[in-house]
Amino acid sequence: MSQLRPFVSIITPVFNGEKYLQECIESVIAQTYSNWEYIIVDNCSRDRTSAIARHYAEKDSRIRVHENREFLPAIANHNHALRLTSPNSKYCKLIFADDWLFANCLELMVNLAEAYPSIGILNSYSLEGSEVMWAGLPYPSHIRKGRDVCKERLLGGPYVFGAGTSQMYRSEIVRSVHSFFNESNPHCDSEICFKHLAEWDFGFIHQILSYRRPLRPESLTTKCNQLNTLLAMTFYELMVYGQTYLTPEEQEHAREEKSEEYYSALAGYVLEGGEAWQFHSRKLAEFGVPIDQSRLSRAVIKKGMKALLKNPVAAFANIVNGNSTLSSRLPAIMRKSS
Repeated sequence: MSQLRPFVSIITPVFNGEKYLQECIESVIAQTYSNWEYIIVDNCSRDRTSAIARHYAEKDSRIRVHENREFLPAIANHNHALRLTSPNSKYCKLIFADDWLFANCLELMVNLAEAYPSIGILNSYSLEGSEVMWAGLPYPSHIRKGRDVCKERLLGGPYVFGAGTSQMYRSEIVRSVHSFFNESNPHCDSEICFKHLAEWDFGFIHQILSYRRPLRPESLTTKCNQLNTLLAMTFYELMVYGQTYLTPEEQEHAREEKSEEYYSALAGYVLEGGEAWQFHSRKLAEFGVPIDQSRLSRAVIKKGMKALLKNPVAAFANIVNGNSTLSSRLPAIMRKSS
Protein backbone atom coordinates (compact mmCIF):
# COMPACT_ATOMS: atom_id res chain seq x y z
CA MET A 1 0.00 0.00 0.00
CA SER A 2 2.90 2.37 0.71
CA GLN A 3 3.82 2.28 -2.97
CA LEU A 4 0.52 4.00 -3.73
CA ARG A 5 1.58 6.99 -1.66
CA PRO A 6 3.88 9.69 -3.11
CA PHE A 7 7.59 8.94 -2.85
CA VAL A 8 9.54 11.38 -0.64
CA SER A 9 13.29 12.08 -0.79
CA ILE A 10 14.74 13.01 2.60
CA ILE A 11 18.28 14.35 2.77
CA THR A 12 20.72 15.17 5.53
CA PRO A 13 23.87 17.05 4.43
CA VAL A 14 26.26 16.69 7.36
CA PHE A 15 29.78 17.58 8.49
CA ASN A 16 31.12 16.24 11.81
CA GLY A 17 27.63 15.46 13.04
CA GLU A 18 28.25 12.40 15.20
CA LYS A 19 26.89 13.98 18.40
CA TYR A 20 23.26 14.15 17.24
CA LEU A 21 23.13 12.17 13.98
CA GLN A 22 21.76 9.00 15.58
CA GLU A 23 18.79 10.89 17.03
CA CYS A 24 18.20 12.55 13.65
CA ILE A 25 18.22 9.26 11.73
CA GLU A 26 15.98 7.48 14.21
CA SER A 27 13.39 10.26 13.92
CA VAL A 28 13.21 9.57 10.18
CA ILE A 29 12.89 5.82 10.69
CA ALA A 30 10.08 6.44 13.22
CA GLN A 31 7.90 8.34 10.71
CA THR A 32 4.34 7.13 10.38
CA TYR A 33 4.74 7.72 6.64
CA SER A 34 6.92 4.99 5.16
CA ASN A 35 7.35 5.56 1.41
CA TRP A 36 10.65 7.41 1.42
CA GLU A 37 14.34 7.29 0.66
CA TYR A 38 16.85 8.83 3.03
CA ILE A 39 20.15 10.11 1.67
CA ILE A 40 22.85 11.11 4.16
CA VAL A 41 25.60 13.14 2.49
CA ASP A 42 28.81 13.12 4.53
CA ASN A 43 30.87 16.20 3.68
CA CYS A 44 34.33 14.79 4.52
CA SER A 45 33.64 14.48 8.24
CA ARG A 46 36.58 13.75 10.55
CA ASP A 47 34.52 12.07 13.28
CA ARG A 48 32.23 9.00 13.36
CA THR A 49 29.55 10.53 11.13
CA SER A 50 30.07 8.10 8.25
CA ALA A 51 30.23 5.04 10.51
CA ILE A 52 26.97 6.00 12.24
CA ALA A 53 25.21 6.60 8.92
CA ARG A 54 26.43 3.34 7.40
CA HIS A 55 25.33 1.40 10.47
CA TYR A 56 21.74 2.48 9.83
CA ALA A 57 22.02 2.01 6.06
CA GLU A 58 22.96 -1.63 6.62
CA LYS A 59 19.77 -2.15 8.61
CA ASP A 60 17.32 -0.22 6.40
CA SER A 61 17.46 -0.42 2.60
CA ARG A 62 15.69 2.95 2.31
CA ILE A 63 18.78 4.67 3.73
CA ARG A 64 21.88 5.29 1.64
CA VAL A 65 25.09 7.12 2.41
CA HIS A 66 27.06 9.28 0.02
CA GLU A 67 30.58 10.39 0.96
CA ASN A 68 31.91 13.49 -0.77
CA ARG A 69 35.37 13.15 -2.26
CA GLU A 70 36.07 16.83 -1.65
CA PHE A 71 34.78 19.16 1.05
CA LEU A 72 32.05 21.55 -0.11
CA PRO A 73 30.85 24.80 1.49
CA ALA A 74 27.68 24.20 3.50
CA ILE A 75 25.07 25.50 1.04
CA ALA A 76 26.89 24.01 -1.95
CA ASN A 77 26.65 20.68 -0.15
CA HIS A 78 22.89 21.19 0.28
CA ASN A 79 22.55 21.61 -3.49
CA HIS A 80 24.80 18.63 -4.12
CA ALA A 81 22.65 16.50 -1.80
CA LEU A 82 19.43 17.55 -3.57
CA ARG A 83 20.90 16.50 -6.91
CA LEU A 84 21.34 12.97 -5.51
CA THR A 85 17.63 12.45 -4.87
CA SER A 86 15.57 9.99 -6.87
CA PRO A 87 13.92 11.29 -10.07
CA ASN A 88 10.83 9.41 -8.89
CA SER A 89 10.35 11.49 -5.74
CA LYS A 90 7.36 13.79 -5.59
CA TYR A 91 8.52 15.72 -2.52
CA CYS A 92 11.89 16.65 -0.99
CA LYS A 93 12.50 17.07 2.73
CA LEU A 94 15.64 18.41 4.38
CA ILE A 95 16.58 17.47 7.92
CA PHE A 96 19.82 18.73 9.39
CA ALA A 97 21.93 16.41 11.53
CA ASP A 98 21.42 18.50 14.68
CA ASP A 99 17.62 18.31 14.36
CA TRP A 100 14.86 15.73 14.38
CA LEU A 101 11.29 15.24 13.17
CA PHE A 102 8.16 14.41 15.10
CA ALA A 103 6.73 11.07 14.00
CA ASN A 104 3.79 12.50 12.01
CA CYS A 105 5.79 15.17 10.15
CA LEU A 106 5.97 13.55 6.72
CA GLU A 107 2.44 12.21 6.82
CA LEU A 108 0.84 15.57 7.61
CA MET A 109 2.98 17.47 5.10
CA VAL A 110 2.34 15.02 2.28
CA ASN A 111 -1.38 14.93 3.05
CA LEU A 112 -1.65 18.72 2.82
CA ALA A 113 0.38 18.90 -0.39
CA GLU A 114 -1.71 16.13 -1.96
CA ALA A 115 -4.93 17.89 -0.98
CA TYR A 116 -3.77 21.10 -2.69
CA PRO A 117 -1.66 20.41 -5.81
CA SER A 118 -1.00 24.15 -6.17
CA ILE A 119 1.20 24.09 -3.03
CA GLY A 120 4.89 24.18 -3.94
CA ILE A 121 6.54 24.85 -0.57
CA LEU A 122 5.31 23.86 2.88
CA ASN A 123 6.24 24.79 6.43
CA SER A 124 4.98 24.16 9.95
CA TYR A 125 5.72 25.25 13.48
CA SER A 126 9.07 24.09 14.81
CA LEU A 127 10.41 23.84 18.33
CA GLU A 128 13.79 25.46 19.05
CA GLY A 129 14.67 24.59 22.62
CA SER A 130 11.45 25.68 24.33
CA GLU A 131 10.49 28.35 21.78
CA VAL A 132 7.90 27.82 19.05
CA MET A 133 9.20 29.11 15.72
CA TRP A 134 7.52 30.50 12.57
CA ALA A 135 4.30 31.72 14.17
CA GLY A 136 2.36 34.50 12.47
CA LEU A 137 -0.25 33.03 10.13
CA PRO A 138 -3.81 33.00 11.49
CA TYR A 139 -5.38 29.59 11.98
CA PRO A 140 -6.54 27.77 9.88
CA SER A 141 -4.61 29.23 6.93
CA HIS A 142 -3.35 25.87 5.63
CA ILE A 143 -2.92 27.28 2.14
CA ARG A 144 -2.02 30.83 1.17
CA LYS A 145 -1.52 32.39 -2.21
CA GLY A 146 2.23 32.51 -2.73
CA ARG A 147 2.09 36.08 -3.96
CA ASP A 148 0.15 37.19 -0.89
CA VAL A 149 2.46 35.68 1.70
CA CYS A 150 5.56 37.05 -0.10
CA LYS A 151 4.04 40.52 -0.31
CA GLU A 152 3.19 40.51 3.38
CA ARG A 153 6.75 39.54 4.27
CA LEU A 154 8.33 42.23 2.08
CA LEU A 155 6.07 44.82 3.74
CA GLY A 156 7.34 43.85 7.19
CA GLY A 157 5.00 40.98 8.04
CA PRO A 158 6.03 37.98 10.15
CA TYR A 159 8.53 35.48 8.82
CA VAL A 160 6.64 32.21 8.34
CA PHE A 161 8.66 30.54 5.57
CA GLY A 162 10.71 28.47 8.04
CA ALA A 163 14.20 27.10 7.54
CA GLY A 164 15.78 23.84 6.49
CA THR A 165 14.36 21.11 8.67
CA SER A 166 10.89 22.67 8.94
CA GLN A 167 10.32 23.05 5.18
CA MET A 168 9.25 20.60 2.46
CA TYR A 169 9.38 21.19 -1.32
CA ARG A 170 7.61 19.75 -4.33
CA SER A 171 10.37 17.89 -6.19
CA GLU A 172 9.54 19.31 -9.60
CA ILE A 173 10.54 22.74 -8.26
CA VAL A 174 13.83 21.40 -6.93
CA ARG A 175 14.60 19.66 -10.21
CA SER A 176 13.70 22.72 -12.29
CA VAL A 177 17.07 24.35 -11.51
CA HIS A 178 20.61 22.99 -11.21
CA SER A 179 21.24 24.73 -7.88
CA PHE A 180 18.09 25.05 -5.81
CA PHE A 181 19.66 27.25 -3.12
CA ASN A 182 21.55 30.51 -3.75
CA GLU A 183 25.00 29.56 -2.46
CA SER A 184 25.97 33.18 -1.77
CA ASN A 185 22.97 33.75 0.50
CA PRO A 186 23.17 32.35 4.06
CA HIS A 187 19.39 32.87 4.26
CA CYS A 188 18.70 30.95 1.07
CA ASP A 189 15.74 29.09 2.62
CA SER A 190 13.93 32.43 2.62
CA GLU A 191 14.97 33.36 -0.91
CA ILE A 192 13.67 30.14 -2.45
CA CYS A 193 10.19 31.15 -1.30
CA PHE A 194 10.43 34.52 -3.03
CA LYS A 195 11.89 32.85 -6.10
CA HIS A 196 9.17 30.23 -6.55
CA LEU A 197 5.99 31.39 -4.81
CA ALA A 198 5.09 33.78 -7.61
CA GLU A 199 3.80 30.67 -9.39
CA TRP A 200 2.99 28.36 -6.46
CA ASP A 201 0.95 28.48 -3.28
CA PHE A 202 2.37 28.18 0.23
CA GLY A 203 1.22 25.48 2.63
CA PHE A 204 1.37 25.73 6.41
CA ILE A 205 0.53 23.18 9.09
CA HIS A 206 -0.37 24.63 12.47
CA GLN A 207 1.38 21.92 14.43
CA ILE A 208 4.93 21.47 15.73
CA LEU A 209 6.45 18.92 13.37
CA SER A 210 10.20 19.36 13.86
CA TYR A 211 12.78 20.16 16.51
CA ARG A 212 15.57 22.61 15.82
CA ARG A 213 18.43 22.38 18.26
CA PRO A 214 19.51 25.68 19.91
CA LEU A 215 22.45 27.28 18.17
CA ARG A 216 25.96 26.02 18.80
CA PRO A 217 28.71 28.68 19.13
CA GLU A 218 30.56 27.27 16.11
CA SER A 219 27.53 27.02 13.82
CA LEU A 220 27.03 29.00 10.60
CA THR A 221 23.82 30.48 11.99
CA THR A 222 25.64 31.78 15.08
CA LYS A 223 28.17 33.54 12.85
CA CYS A 224 25.34 34.99 10.76
CA ASN A 225 23.67 36.36 13.88
CA GLN A 226 26.92 38.00 14.98
CA LEU A 227 27.21 39.81 11.64
CA ASN A 228 23.46 40.44 11.34
CA THR A 229 23.50 38.94 7.85
CA LEU A 230 19.69 38.88 7.90
CA LEU A 231 19.64 42.67 7.60
CA ALA A 232 21.61 42.52 4.35
CA MET A 233 19.61 39.65 2.95
CA THR A 234 16.18 41.17 3.65
CA PHE A 235 17.38 44.31 1.87
CA TYR A 236 18.55 42.13 -1.02
CA GLU A 237 15.19 40.34 -1.17
CA LEU A 238 13.36 43.66 -1.29
CA MET A 239 15.52 44.91 -4.16
CA VAL A 240 15.39 41.70 -6.19
CA TYR A 241 11.83 40.51 -5.57
CA GLY A 242 10.01 43.71 -4.65
CA GLN A 243 9.18 44.40 -8.27
CA THR A 244 7.53 40.96 -8.51
CA TYR A 245 5.25 41.25 -5.48
CA LEU A 246 4.83 44.98 -4.74
CA THR A 247 3.42 48.00 -6.53
CA PRO A 248 5.99 50.73 -7.32
CA GLU A 249 4.58 52.83 -4.45
CA GLU A 250 4.78 49.94 -1.99
CA GLN A 251 8.30 49.13 -3.11
CA GLU A 252 9.49 52.72 -2.69
CA HIS A 253 7.98 53.00 0.79
CA ALA A 254 9.37 49.62 1.90
CA ARG A 255 12.83 50.44 0.57
CA GLU A 256 12.91 53.76 2.44
CA GLU A 257 11.94 52.05 5.70
CA LYS A 258 14.56 49.34 5.20
CA SER A 259 17.21 51.94 4.31
CA GLU A 260 16.48 53.84 7.52
CA GLU A 261 16.92 50.64 9.49
CA TYR A 262 20.09 49.80 7.58
CA TYR A 263 21.79 53.17 8.10
CA SER A 264 21.06 53.04 11.82
CA ALA A 265 22.74 49.63 11.96
CA LEU A 266 25.67 50.80 9.81
CA ALA A 267 26.25 53.70 12.19
CA GLY A 268 26.55 51.22 15.03
CA TYR A 269 29.04 49.12 13.07
CA VAL A 270 31.14 52.23 12.35
CA LEU A 271 31.21 53.15 16.03
CA GLU A 272 31.86 49.61 17.23
CA GLY A 273 34.35 48.58 14.57
CA GLY A 274 35.04 44.97 13.78
CA GLU A 275 33.95 42.54 11.12
CA ALA A 276 30.33 43.64 10.75
CA TRP A 277 31.23 46.93 9.01
CA GLN A 278 33.41 45.11 6.45
CA PHE A 279 30.68 42.54 5.80
CA HIS A 280 27.87 45.03 5.22
CA SER A 281 29.86 47.53 3.19
CA ARG A 282 31.01 44.66 0.98
CA LYS A 283 27.48 43.31 0.59
CA LEU A 284 26.05 46.69 -0.36
CA ALA A 285 28.77 47.02 -2.99
CA GLU A 286 27.82 43.57 -4.34
CA PHE A 287 24.18 44.68 -4.51
CA GLY A 288 25.24 47.78 -6.48
CA VAL A 289 24.00 50.12 -3.74
CA PRO A 290 26.44 52.96 -2.94
CA ILE A 291 26.57 54.11 0.67
CA ASP A 292 25.24 57.64 1.09
CA GLN A 293 28.04 59.13 3.19
CA SER A 294 26.00 62.16 4.26
CA ARG A 295 23.17 59.97 5.48
CA LEU A 296 25.63 57.68 7.22
CA SER A 297 27.35 60.60 8.95
CA ARG A 298 24.03 61.83 10.33
CA ALA A 299 23.25 58.34 11.60
CA VAL A 300 26.70 58.06 13.21
CA ILE A 301 26.32 61.41 14.98
CA LYS A 302 22.82 60.52 16.16
CA LYS A 303 23.86 57.12 17.47
CA GLY A 304 27.08 58.49 18.96
CA MET A 305 25.20 61.18 20.89
CA LYS A 306 22.79 58.58 22.23
CA ALA A 307 25.71 56.44 23.37
CA LEU A 308 27.35 59.41 25.10
CA LEU A 309 24.17 60.30 26.92
CA LYS A 310 23.51 56.71 27.94
CA ASN A 311 27.03 55.78 29.05
CA PRO A 312 29.60 58.59 28.65
CA VAL A 313 32.47 56.59 30.14
CA ALA A 314 32.09 53.60 27.84
CA ALA A 315 31.53 55.77 24.76
CA PHE A 316 34.61 57.88 25.52
CA ALA A 317 36.72 54.78 26.19
CA ASN A 318 35.72 53.38 22.81
CA ILE A 319 37.10 56.49 21.11
CA VAL A 320 40.23 56.77 23.26
CA ASN A 321 41.09 53.12 22.69
CA GLY A 322 41.40 53.86 19.00
CA ASN A 323 38.60 51.85 17.49
CA SER A 324 40.17 51.09 14.10
CA THR A 325 37.02 51.31 12.03
CA LEU A 326 35.89 54.51 13.70
CA SER A 327 39.28 56.21 13.36
CA SER A 328 39.63 55.25 9.71
CA ARG A 329 36.04 55.83 8.59
CA LEU A 330 34.79 58.79 10.62
CA PRO A 331 37.03 61.55 9.16
CA ALA A 332 35.96 60.63 5.62
CA ILE A 333 32.32 60.42 6.65
CA MET A 334 32.44 63.82 8.32
CA ARG A 335 34.10 65.40 5.28
CA LYS A 336 31.32 64.07 3.08
CA SER A 337 28.66 65.62 5.28
CA SER A 338 30.27 69.07 5.52
